[in-house]
Amino acid sequence: MSNVSTAEQQRDFEVYNYEVVRRFTIMTVAFGIIGMAVGVYLAALMIWPGISMEIPWLSFGRLRPLHTNAVIFAFGGSALFASSLFVVQRTCQVRLISDGLASVVFWGWMLVIASAVVTLPLGITTSKEYAELEWPIDLLITVVWVLYAILYFGTIMKRKVAHIYVANWFFGAFIVTVAVLHILNSLAIPVHLGKSYPVYSGAVDAMVQWWYGHNAVGFFLTAGFLGMMYYFVPKQAERPVYSYRLSIVHFWALVAVYIWAGPHHLHYTALPDWAQSLGMVMSLILLAPSWGGMINGIMTLSGAWHKLRTDPIIRFLIVSLSFYGMSTFEGPMMSIKTVNALSHYTDWTIGHVHSGALGWVAMISIGAIYYLVPILFGRKQMYSIVWINWHFWMSTIGTVLYIASMWVNGIVQGLMWRAYNADGTLTYSFAESIQASYPGYLVRFIGGFIFLAGMFLMAWNVYKTIREEGVRDWAPSEPPSEPATGATVQGAAA
Repeated sequence: MSNVSTAEQQRDFEVYNYEVVRRFTIMTVAFGIIGMAVGVYLAALMIWPGISMEIPWLSFGRLRPLHTNAVIFAFGGSALFASSLFVVQRTCQVRLISDGLASVVFWGWMLVIASAVVTLPLGITTSKEYAELEWPIDLLITVVWVLYAILYFGTIMKRKVAHIYVANWFFGAFIVTVAVLHILNSLAIPVHLGKSYPVYSGAVDAMVQWWYGHNAVGFFLTAGFLGMMYYFVPKQAERPVYSYRLSIVHFWALVAVYIWAGPHHLHYTALPDWAQSLGMVMSLILLAPSWGGMINGIMTLSGAWHKLRTDPIIRFLIVSLSFYGMSTFEGPMMSIKTVNALSHYTDWTIGHVHSGALGWVAMISIGAIYYLVPILFGRKQMYSIVWINWHFWMSTIGTVLYIASMWVNGIVQGLMWRAYNADGTLTYSFAESIQASYPGYLVRFIGGFIFLAGMFLMAWNVYKTIREEGVRDWAPSEPPSEPATGATVQGAAA
Protein backbone atom coordinates (compact mmCIF):
# COMPACT_ATOMS: atom_id res chain seq x y z
CA MET A 1 0.00 0.00 0.00
CA SER A 2 1.42 3.36 -1.04
CA ASN A 3 1.64 6.30 1.38
CA VAL A 4 0.83 8.87 -1.30
CA SER A 5 -2.50 10.66 -1.47
CA THR A 6 -5.59 9.19 -3.10
CA ALA A 7 -5.56 12.03 -5.64
CA GLU A 8 -2.03 11.14 -6.73
CA GLN A 9 -2.91 7.46 -6.90
CA GLN A 10 -5.99 8.11 -9.01
CA ARG A 11 -3.96 10.33 -11.34
CA ASP A 12 -2.05 7.25 -12.51
CA PHE A 13 -5.23 6.02 -14.17
CA GLU A 14 -5.48 9.34 -15.98
CA VAL A 15 -1.78 9.63 -16.89
CA TYR A 16 -1.14 6.06 -18.08
CA ASN A 17 -2.99 3.76 -20.45
CA TYR A 18 -3.88 0.88 -18.14
CA GLU A 19 -6.76 -0.31 -20.31
CA VAL A 20 -4.62 -2.27 -22.78
CA VAL A 21 -2.59 -3.70 -19.89
CA ARG A 22 -5.81 -4.83 -18.19
CA ARG A 23 -7.00 -6.54 -21.36
CA PHE A 24 -3.75 -8.44 -21.91
CA THR A 25 -3.56 -9.36 -18.22
CA ILE A 26 -7.03 -10.92 -18.23
CA MET A 27 -6.29 -12.77 -21.49
CA THR A 28 -3.05 -14.09 -20.00
CA VAL A 29 -5.09 -15.86 -17.34
CA ALA A 30 -7.65 -17.12 -19.86
CA PHE A 31 -5.08 -18.38 -22.37
CA GLY A 32 -3.07 -19.98 -19.58
CA ILE A 33 -6.06 -22.13 -18.68
CA ILE A 34 -6.86 -22.96 -22.31
CA GLY A 35 -3.29 -23.82 -23.35
CA MET A 36 -2.58 -25.88 -20.24
CA ALA A 37 -5.95 -27.67 -20.46
CA VAL A 38 -5.02 -28.82 -23.96
CA GLY A 39 -1.66 -29.96 -22.58
CA VAL A 40 -3.33 -31.99 -19.81
CA TYR A 41 -5.63 -33.57 -22.40
CA LEU A 42 -2.60 -34.55 -24.51
CA ALA A 43 -0.90 -36.00 -21.43
CA ALA A 44 -4.05 -38.07 -20.79
CA LEU A 45 -4.06 -39.14 -24.44
CA MET A 46 -0.62 -40.72 -23.97
CA ILE A 47 -2.10 -42.93 -21.23
CA TRP A 48 -5.61 -43.50 -22.57
CA PRO A 49 -5.38 -43.10 -26.39
CA GLY A 50 -9.01 -44.09 -26.85
CA ILE A 51 -10.33 -40.82 -25.43
CA SER A 52 -9.79 -39.11 -28.80
CA MET A 53 -12.48 -41.44 -30.27
CA GLU A 54 -10.41 -41.32 -33.47
CA ILE A 55 -11.69 -37.83 -34.22
CA PRO A 56 -8.92 -36.22 -36.34
CA TRP A 57 -9.02 -32.77 -34.75
CA LEU A 58 -8.77 -34.36 -31.29
CA SER A 59 -5.65 -36.34 -32.22
CA PHE A 60 -2.23 -35.72 -30.71
CA GLY A 61 -0.76 -34.56 -34.03
CA ARG A 62 -3.42 -31.88 -34.51
CA LEU A 63 -3.58 -30.57 -30.94
CA ARG A 64 0.09 -30.66 -29.97
CA PRO A 65 0.94 -27.57 -32.07
CA LEU A 66 -2.19 -25.87 -30.72
CA HIS A 67 -0.92 -26.54 -27.18
CA THR A 68 2.55 -25.12 -27.86
CA ASN A 69 1.22 -22.06 -29.69
CA ALA A 70 -1.42 -21.41 -27.02
CA VAL A 71 1.07 -21.62 -24.16
CA ILE A 72 3.92 -19.74 -25.86
CA PHE A 73 2.23 -17.10 -27.98
CA ALA A 74 -1.21 -16.76 -26.40
CA PHE A 75 -0.38 -17.14 -22.69
CA GLY A 76 3.28 -16.09 -22.77
CA GLY A 77 2.73 -13.49 -25.45
CA SER A 78 -0.15 -11.84 -23.59
CA ALA A 79 1.95 -11.77 -20.40
CA LEU A 80 4.76 -10.06 -22.31
CA PHE A 81 2.44 -7.53 -23.95
CA ALA A 82 0.85 -6.69 -20.59
CA SER A 83 4.09 -6.39 -18.64
CA SER A 84 6.10 -4.57 -21.31
CA LEU A 85 3.38 -1.98 -21.93
CA PHE A 86 3.00 -1.45 -18.18
CA VAL A 87 6.73 -1.27 -17.46
CA VAL A 88 7.56 1.07 -20.35
CA GLN A 89 4.98 3.59 -19.14
CA ARG A 90 6.02 3.39 -15.50
CA THR A 91 9.77 3.62 -16.09
CA CYS A 92 9.54 6.27 -18.81
CA GLN A 93 6.82 8.17 -16.90
CA VAL A 94 4.76 8.82 -20.02
CA ARG A 95 1.56 7.46 -21.53
CA LEU A 96 1.74 5.14 -24.54
CA ILE A 97 2.09 7.18 -27.71
CA SER A 98 -1.32 6.13 -29.01
CA ASP A 99 -4.35 4.58 -27.29
CA GLY A 100 -5.78 3.66 -30.68
CA LEU A 101 -2.60 1.89 -31.71
CA ALA A 102 -2.60 0.01 -28.40
CA SER A 103 -6.13 -1.25 -29.12
CA VAL A 104 -5.13 -2.33 -32.63
CA VAL A 105 -2.21 -4.31 -31.21
CA PHE A 106 -4.50 -6.04 -28.70
CA TRP A 107 -7.24 -6.97 -31.15
CA GLY A 108 -4.70 -7.88 -33.82
CA TRP A 109 -3.00 -10.34 -31.47
CA MET A 110 -6.37 -11.79 -30.48
CA LEU A 111 -7.10 -12.33 -34.19
CA VAL A 112 -3.77 -14.15 -34.56
CA ILE A 113 -4.64 -16.47 -31.67
CA ALA A 114 -8.16 -17.07 -32.97
CA SER A 115 -6.74 -17.96 -36.39
CA ALA A 116 -4.39 -20.49 -34.78
CA VAL A 117 -7.27 -22.04 -32.81
CA VAL A 118 -9.19 -22.59 -36.05
CA THR A 119 -6.44 -23.69 -38.44
CA LEU A 120 -4.21 -25.95 -36.34
CA PRO A 121 -6.87 -28.51 -35.30
CA LEU A 122 -7.93 -28.64 -38.97
CA GLY A 123 -4.40 -29.69 -39.91
CA ILE A 124 -3.57 -26.45 -41.73
CA THR A 125 0.09 -26.14 -40.78
CA THR A 126 3.60 -25.61 -42.13
CA SER A 127 4.86 -28.42 -39.82
CA LYS A 128 7.69 -26.14 -38.62
CA GLU A 129 8.22 -26.24 -34.85
CA TYR A 130 6.83 -23.09 -33.14
CA ALA A 131 6.17 -21.69 -36.63
CA GLU A 132 3.26 -23.87 -37.72
CA LEU A 133 0.92 -21.07 -38.76
CA GLU A 134 0.42 -20.64 -42.49
CA TRP A 135 1.43 -17.63 -44.54
CA PRO A 136 -1.72 -15.42 -44.25
CA ILE A 137 -1.45 -15.62 -40.44
CA ASP A 138 2.31 -15.03 -40.65
CA LEU A 139 1.62 -11.80 -42.52
CA LEU A 140 -0.88 -10.76 -39.84
CA ILE A 141 1.68 -11.51 -37.12
CA THR A 142 4.22 -9.34 -38.93
CA VAL A 143 1.82 -6.38 -39.15
CA VAL A 144 0.79 -6.66 -35.50
CA TRP A 145 4.40 -7.00 -34.38
CA VAL A 146 5.54 -3.93 -36.32
CA LEU A 147 2.71 -1.92 -34.75
CA TYR A 148 3.71 -3.24 -31.33
CA ALA A 149 7.32 -2.16 -31.97
CA ILE A 150 6.16 1.32 -33.00
CA LEU A 151 4.01 1.56 -29.87
CA TYR A 152 6.78 0.38 -27.56
CA PHE A 153 9.79 2.22 -28.99
CA GLY A 154 7.72 5.32 -29.70
CA THR A 155 6.87 5.46 -26.00
CA ILE A 156 10.54 5.15 -25.08
CA MET A 157 11.41 7.97 -27.48
CA LYS A 158 8.95 10.36 -25.79
CA ARG A 159 10.09 9.44 -22.27
CA LYS A 160 10.47 12.19 -19.68
CA VAL A 161 13.66 10.76 -18.19
CA ALA A 162 17.08 10.30 -19.78
CA HIS A 163 17.71 6.87 -18.33
CA ILE A 164 16.33 3.73 -20.00
CA TYR A 165 15.83 1.18 -17.25
CA VAL A 166 17.37 -2.24 -17.95
CA ALA A 167 14.00 -4.05 -18.13
CA ASN A 168 13.29 -2.02 -21.28
CA TRP A 169 16.58 -3.18 -22.79
CA PHE A 170 15.43 -6.79 -22.52
CA PHE A 171 11.93 -6.03 -23.79
CA GLY A 172 13.43 -4.10 -26.70
CA ALA A 173 15.80 -6.94 -27.64
CA PHE A 174 12.91 -9.39 -27.49
CA ILE A 175 10.78 -7.25 -29.82
CA VAL A 176 13.49 -6.62 -32.43
CA THR A 177 14.95 -10.14 -32.50
CA VAL A 178 11.60 -11.93 -32.65
CA ALA A 179 10.67 -9.76 -35.64
CA VAL A 180 13.85 -10.75 -37.51
CA LEU A 181 13.45 -14.43 -36.59
CA HIS A 182 9.82 -14.58 -37.64
CA ILE A 183 10.28 -12.84 -40.99
CA LEU A 184 13.32 -14.85 -42.13
CA ASN A 185 12.04 -18.25 -41.00
CA SER A 186 8.58 -17.65 -42.46
CA LEU A 187 9.73 -16.80 -46.00
CA ALA A 188 7.62 -19.08 -48.15
CA ILE A 189 6.04 -19.52 -51.58
CA PRO A 190 2.21 -19.59 -51.23
CA VAL A 191 0.26 -22.28 -53.09
CA HIS A 192 -3.17 -21.30 -51.77
CA LEU A 193 -4.56 -19.78 -48.58
CA GLY A 194 -3.90 -22.92 -46.55
CA LYS A 195 -0.61 -24.11 -48.02
CA SER A 196 2.87 -22.77 -48.73
CA TYR A 197 6.39 -24.13 -49.15
CA PRO A 198 9.48 -22.64 -47.50
CA VAL A 199 12.03 -20.94 -49.73
CA TYR A 200 14.75 -23.03 -48.03
CA SER A 201 15.36 -26.73 -48.57
CA GLY A 202 17.04 -29.65 -46.88
CA ALA A 203 19.70 -28.97 -44.27
CA VAL A 204 19.45 -25.20 -44.89
CA ASP A 205 15.77 -25.28 -43.98
CA ALA A 206 16.58 -27.25 -40.82
CA MET A 207 19.33 -24.78 -39.88
CA VAL A 208 17.11 -21.73 -40.39
CA GLN A 209 14.26 -23.42 -38.52
CA TRP A 210 16.37 -24.11 -35.42
CA TRP A 211 18.06 -20.75 -35.63
CA TYR A 212 14.49 -19.50 -35.31
CA GLY A 213 13.27 -22.18 -32.89
CA HIS A 214 16.01 -21.90 -30.30
CA ASN A 215 16.09 -18.12 -30.45
CA ALA A 216 12.33 -18.00 -30.05
CA VAL A 217 13.16 -19.67 -26.75
CA GLY A 218 16.09 -17.31 -26.25
CA PHE A 219 14.32 -14.03 -26.93
CA PHE A 220 10.57 -14.66 -26.68
CA LEU A 221 10.74 -16.99 -23.68
CA THR A 222 13.93 -15.71 -22.04
CA ALA A 223 14.84 -12.09 -22.85
CA GLY A 224 11.24 -10.88 -22.64
CA PHE A 225 10.64 -12.58 -19.30
CA LEU A 226 13.97 -11.35 -17.97
CA GLY A 227 12.64 -7.85 -18.64
CA MET A 228 9.68 -8.86 -16.50
CA MET A 229 12.05 -10.16 -13.80
CA TYR A 230 14.13 -6.98 -13.67
CA TYR A 231 11.04 -4.91 -12.91
CA PHE A 232 8.77 -7.05 -10.76
CA VAL A 233 11.36 -8.70 -8.51
CA PRO A 234 12.80 -5.38 -7.23
CA LYS A 235 9.31 -3.89 -6.92
CA GLN A 236 7.84 -6.77 -4.95
CA ALA A 237 10.98 -7.16 -2.84
CA GLU A 238 11.12 -3.38 -2.29
CA ARG A 239 14.86 -3.60 -2.79
CA PRO A 240 17.19 -2.25 -5.50
CA VAL A 241 18.53 -4.64 -8.12
CA TYR A 242 21.48 -6.44 -6.56
CA SER A 243 23.89 -5.21 -9.24
CA TYR A 244 22.81 -2.81 -11.92
CA ARG A 245 26.20 -3.22 -13.63
CA LEU A 246 25.72 -7.00 -13.74
CA SER A 247 22.30 -6.51 -15.33
CA ILE A 248 23.92 -4.62 -18.24
CA VAL A 249 26.68 -7.24 -18.60
CA HIS A 250 23.96 -9.91 -18.45
CA PHE A 251 22.06 -8.20 -21.27
CA TRP A 252 24.93 -7.83 -23.70
CA ALA A 253 26.39 -11.28 -23.02
CA LEU A 254 23.01 -12.95 -23.50
CA VAL A 255 22.27 -11.09 -26.73
CA ALA A 256 25.74 -11.80 -28.14
CA VAL A 257 25.84 -15.52 -27.36
CA TYR A 258 22.27 -16.85 -27.50
CA ILE A 259 21.84 -16.27 -31.21
CA TRP A 260 24.54 -18.91 -32.02
CA ALA A 261 23.20 -21.83 -29.98
CA GLY A 262 20.52 -23.17 -32.36
CA PRO A 263 22.59 -25.90 -34.09
CA HIS A 264 22.65 -27.97 -30.89
CA HIS A 265 19.15 -29.14 -31.92
CA LEU A 266 20.68 -30.79 -34.98
CA HIS A 267 23.41 -33.04 -33.58
CA TYR A 268 24.03 -36.20 -35.61
CA THR A 269 22.15 -34.86 -38.64
CA ALA A 270 23.16 -33.72 -42.14
CA LEU A 271 24.20 -30.34 -40.73
CA PRO A 272 27.98 -29.83 -41.12
CA ASP A 273 29.90 -31.06 -38.10
CA TRP A 274 31.55 -27.66 -37.53
CA ALA A 275 28.12 -26.03 -37.22
CA GLN A 276 27.00 -28.66 -34.72
CA SER A 277 30.16 -28.11 -32.67
CA LEU A 278 29.73 -24.32 -32.80
CA GLY A 279 26.20 -24.67 -31.42
CA MET A 280 27.50 -26.88 -28.61
CA VAL A 281 30.33 -24.51 -27.64
CA MET A 282 28.10 -21.43 -27.69
CA SER A 283 25.52 -23.27 -25.59
CA LEU A 284 28.15 -24.02 -22.96
CA ILE A 285 29.31 -20.39 -22.94
CA LEU A 286 25.68 -19.33 -22.54
CA LEU A 287 25.65 -20.79 -19.03
CA ALA A 288 27.65 -17.82 -17.70
CA PRO A 289 25.30 -14.93 -18.63
CA SER A 290 22.24 -17.02 -17.81
CA TRP A 291 23.41 -17.75 -14.30
CA GLY A 292 24.62 -14.18 -13.91
CA GLY A 293 21.06 -13.00 -14.47
CA MET A 294 19.63 -15.63 -12.15
CA ILE A 295 22.04 -14.69 -9.36
CA ASN A 296 21.32 -11.00 -9.89
CA GLY A 297 17.60 -11.60 -9.50
CA ILE A 298 17.81 -13.87 -6.47
CA MET A 299 20.37 -11.68 -4.69
CA THR A 300 18.02 -8.73 -5.07
CA LEU A 301 16.39 -10.21 -1.96
CA SER A 302 19.54 -9.42 0.05
CA GLY A 303 18.30 -7.87 3.26
CA ALA A 304 14.74 -8.96 2.56
CA TRP A 305 14.90 -12.76 2.73
CA HIS A 306 12.21 -12.71 5.43
CA LYS A 307 9.69 -11.79 2.73
CA LEU A 308 9.82 -15.37 1.44
CA ARG A 309 8.07 -16.47 4.63
CA THR A 310 5.09 -14.17 4.22
CA ASP A 311 4.83 -13.03 0.59
CA PRO A 312 3.64 -15.70 -1.88
CA ILE A 313 4.11 -13.35 -4.83
CA ILE A 314 7.83 -13.00 -4.15
CA ARG A 315 7.94 -16.79 -3.82
CA PHE A 316 6.57 -17.15 -7.34
CA LEU A 317 9.16 -14.71 -8.67
CA ILE A 318 12.17 -16.18 -6.86
CA VAL A 319 11.27 -19.84 -7.44
CA SER A 320 10.81 -19.02 -11.13
CA LEU A 321 14.40 -17.76 -11.14
CA SER A 322 15.50 -21.03 -9.56
CA PHE A 323 13.83 -22.97 -12.37
CA TYR A 324 15.42 -20.56 -14.86
CA GLY A 325 18.84 -21.39 -13.41
CA MET A 326 18.12 -25.11 -13.51
CA SER A 327 16.88 -24.98 -17.11
CA THR A 328 19.84 -22.90 -18.28
CA PHE A 329 22.22 -25.41 -16.71
CA GLU A 330 20.38 -28.39 -18.16
CA GLY A 331 20.22 -26.92 -21.68
CA PRO A 332 23.98 -26.47 -22.15
CA MET A 333 24.56 -29.90 -20.62
CA MET A 334 22.13 -31.49 -23.09
CA SER A 335 23.89 -29.71 -25.95
CA ILE A 336 27.07 -31.74 -25.32
CA LYS A 337 27.14 -34.33 -28.09
CA THR A 338 27.70 -37.35 -25.87
CA VAL A 339 24.83 -36.35 -23.56
CA ASN A 340 22.67 -35.43 -26.55
CA ALA A 341 23.15 -38.93 -27.97
CA LEU A 342 21.29 -40.23 -24.92
CA SER A 343 18.76 -37.44 -24.37
CA HIS A 344 17.60 -36.37 -27.82
CA TYR A 345 14.22 -37.57 -29.10
CA THR A 346 13.35 -38.77 -25.58
CA ASP A 347 11.07 -37.43 -22.89
CA TRP A 348 14.10 -35.84 -21.22
CA THR A 349 13.78 -33.05 -23.78
CA ILE A 350 10.09 -32.70 -22.88
CA GLY A 351 11.06 -32.39 -19.21
CA HIS A 352 13.67 -29.75 -20.05
CA VAL A 353 11.20 -27.69 -22.08
CA HIS A 354 8.59 -27.76 -19.31
CA SER A 355 11.15 -26.93 -16.65
CA GLY A 356 11.48 -23.65 -18.53
CA ALA A 357 7.83 -23.31 -19.62
CA LEU A 358 6.14 -24.11 -16.30
CA GLY A 359 8.90 -23.36 -13.81
CA TRP A 360 10.27 -20.18 -15.39
CA VAL A 361 7.82 -18.64 -17.86
CA ALA A 362 4.52 -19.55 -16.20
CA MET A 363 5.59 -18.91 -12.60
CA ILE A 364 7.16 -15.50 -13.23
CA SER A 365 4.10 -14.55 -15.30
CA ILE A 366 1.81 -15.62 -12.47
CA GLY A 367 3.82 -13.56 -9.98
CA ALA A 368 3.66 -10.54 -12.29
CA ILE A 369 -0.11 -10.91 -12.71
CA TYR A 370 -0.67 -11.07 -8.95
CA TYR A 371 1.37 -7.85 -8.71
CA LEU A 372 -0.49 -6.12 -11.56
CA VAL A 373 -4.14 -6.95 -10.92
CA PRO A 374 -4.60 -4.87 -7.72
CA ILE A 375 -2.86 -1.91 -9.35
CA LEU A 376 -4.76 -2.14 -12.62
CA PHE A 377 -8.16 -2.45 -10.95
CA GLY A 378 -7.57 -0.09 -8.02
CA ARG A 379 -7.47 -2.60 -5.18
CA LYS A 380 -5.33 -2.72 -2.05
CA GLN A 381 -4.33 -6.34 -2.68
CA MET A 382 -5.57 -9.59 -4.21
CA TYR A 383 -8.87 -10.92 -2.88
CA SER A 384 -7.22 -13.89 -1.11
CA ILE A 385 -3.55 -14.16 -0.13
CA VAL A 386 -4.29 -17.68 1.15
CA TRP A 387 -5.34 -18.71 -2.34
CA ILE A 388 -2.09 -17.30 -3.75
CA ASN A 389 -0.22 -19.47 -1.24
CA TRP A 390 -2.20 -22.49 -2.33
CA HIS A 391 -1.55 -21.64 -5.96
CA PHE A 392 2.19 -21.38 -5.31
CA TRP A 393 2.39 -24.84 -3.82
CA MET A 394 0.17 -26.35 -6.50
CA SER A 395 2.36 -24.82 -9.22
CA THR A 396 5.59 -25.94 -7.58
CA ILE A 397 4.44 -29.50 -6.85
CA GLY A 398 2.86 -29.85 -10.29
CA THR A 399 6.01 -28.65 -12.04
CA VAL A 400 8.32 -30.93 -10.02
CA LEU A 401 6.12 -33.99 -10.69
CA TYR A 402 6.00 -33.16 -14.39
CA ILE A 403 9.68 -32.60 -15.01
CA ALA A 404 10.94 -35.39 -12.71
CA SER A 405 8.73 -37.96 -14.45
CA MET A 406 9.99 -36.84 -17.85
CA TRP A 407 13.62 -36.92 -16.76
CA VAL A 408 13.25 -40.50 -15.57
CA ASN A 409 11.33 -41.47 -18.71
CA GLY A 410 13.94 -39.86 -20.93
CA ILE A 411 16.87 -41.67 -19.36
CA VAL A 412 15.00 -44.99 -19.45
CA GLN A 413 14.09 -44.49 -23.11
CA GLY A 414 17.60 -43.42 -24.11
CA LEU A 415 19.18 -46.43 -22.40
CA MET A 416 16.65 -48.89 -23.84
CA TRP A 417 17.02 -47.54 -27.37
CA ARG A 418 20.80 -47.93 -27.37
CA ALA A 419 20.93 -51.38 -25.71
CA TYR A 420 22.28 -54.11 -28.01
CA ASN A 421 22.54 -57.87 -27.76
CA ALA A 422 25.78 -59.71 -28.41
CA ASP A 423 24.72 -60.38 -32.01
CA GLY A 424 24.10 -56.68 -32.65
CA THR A 425 20.30 -56.79 -32.52
CA LEU A 426 18.30 -54.40 -30.37
CA THR A 427 17.62 -55.66 -26.84
CA TYR A 428 14.28 -53.83 -26.59
CA SER A 429 11.65 -52.96 -29.15
CA PHE A 430 10.28 -49.42 -29.38
CA ALA A 431 6.94 -50.68 -28.04
CA GLU A 432 8.69 -52.01 -24.93
CA SER A 433 10.24 -48.59 -24.27
CA ILE A 434 6.78 -47.01 -24.52
CA GLN A 435 5.40 -49.57 -22.11
CA ALA A 436 8.19 -48.74 -19.65
CA SER A 437 7.25 -45.06 -19.96
CA TYR A 438 3.64 -45.46 -18.83
CA PRO A 439 4.26 -44.82 -15.08
CA GLY A 440 6.04 -41.59 -16.02
CA TYR A 441 3.15 -40.58 -18.28
CA LEU A 442 0.73 -41.06 -15.39
CA VAL A 443 2.86 -38.93 -13.04
CA ARG A 444 3.14 -36.26 -15.75
CA PHE A 445 -0.65 -36.19 -16.11
CA ILE A 446 -1.07 -35.78 -12.35
CA GLY A 447 1.53 -32.99 -12.22
CA GLY A 448 -0.01 -31.17 -15.16
CA PHE A 449 -3.50 -31.52 -13.69
CA ILE A 450 -2.35 -30.01 -10.38
CA PHE A 451 -0.73 -27.10 -12.21
CA LEU A 452 -3.90 -26.54 -14.25
CA ALA A 453 -6.05 -26.63 -11.10
CA GLY A 454 -3.84 -23.87 -9.69
CA MET A 455 -4.57 -21.77 -12.78
CA PHE A 456 -8.32 -22.13 -12.17
CA LEU A 457 -7.77 -21.03 -8.57
CA MET A 458 -5.87 -18.00 -9.86
CA ALA A 459 -8.66 -17.13 -12.30
CA TRP A 460 -11.22 -17.20 -9.47
CA ASN A 461 -8.97 -15.06 -7.28
CA VAL A 462 -8.53 -12.51 -10.08
CA TYR A 463 -12.29 -12.49 -10.72
CA LYS A 464 -13.10 -11.93 -7.05
CA THR A 465 -10.48 -9.16 -6.84
CA ILE A 466 -11.98 -7.32 -9.79
CA ARG A 467 -15.59 -7.81 -8.67
CA GLU A 468 -14.96 -7.00 -5.00
CA GLU A 469 -17.61 -4.65 -3.63
CA GLY A 470 -16.69 -1.33 -2.01
CA VAL A 471 -14.83 1.86 -2.84
CA ARG A 472 -11.93 1.62 -5.24
CA ASP A 473 -8.60 2.05 -3.54
CA TRP A 474 -6.79 3.50 -6.60
CA ALA A 475 -3.55 2.28 -5.12
CA PRO A 476 -0.69 1.79 -7.53
CA SER A 477 2.45 0.85 -5.69
CA GLU A 478 4.12 4.24 -6.21
CA PRO A 479 3.23 7.76 -7.45
CA PRO A 480 3.98 8.70 -11.05
CA SER A 481 6.05 11.64 -9.86
CA GLU A 482 8.75 9.67 -8.02
CA PRO A 483 12.34 10.25 -9.24
CA ALA A 484 13.41 8.26 -12.24
CA THR A 485 17.14 8.79 -11.97
CA GLY A 486 19.93 7.70 -9.69
CA ALA A 487 19.32 5.00 -7.10
CA THR A 488 15.59 4.65 -7.76
CA VAL A 489 15.81 3.64 -11.41
CA GLN A 490 19.06 1.82 -10.98
CA GLY A 491 17.48 -0.17 -8.22
CA ALA A 492 13.81 -0.90 -8.12
CA ALA A 493 12.56 0.92 -11.25
CA ALA A 494 10.04 3.72 -11.29
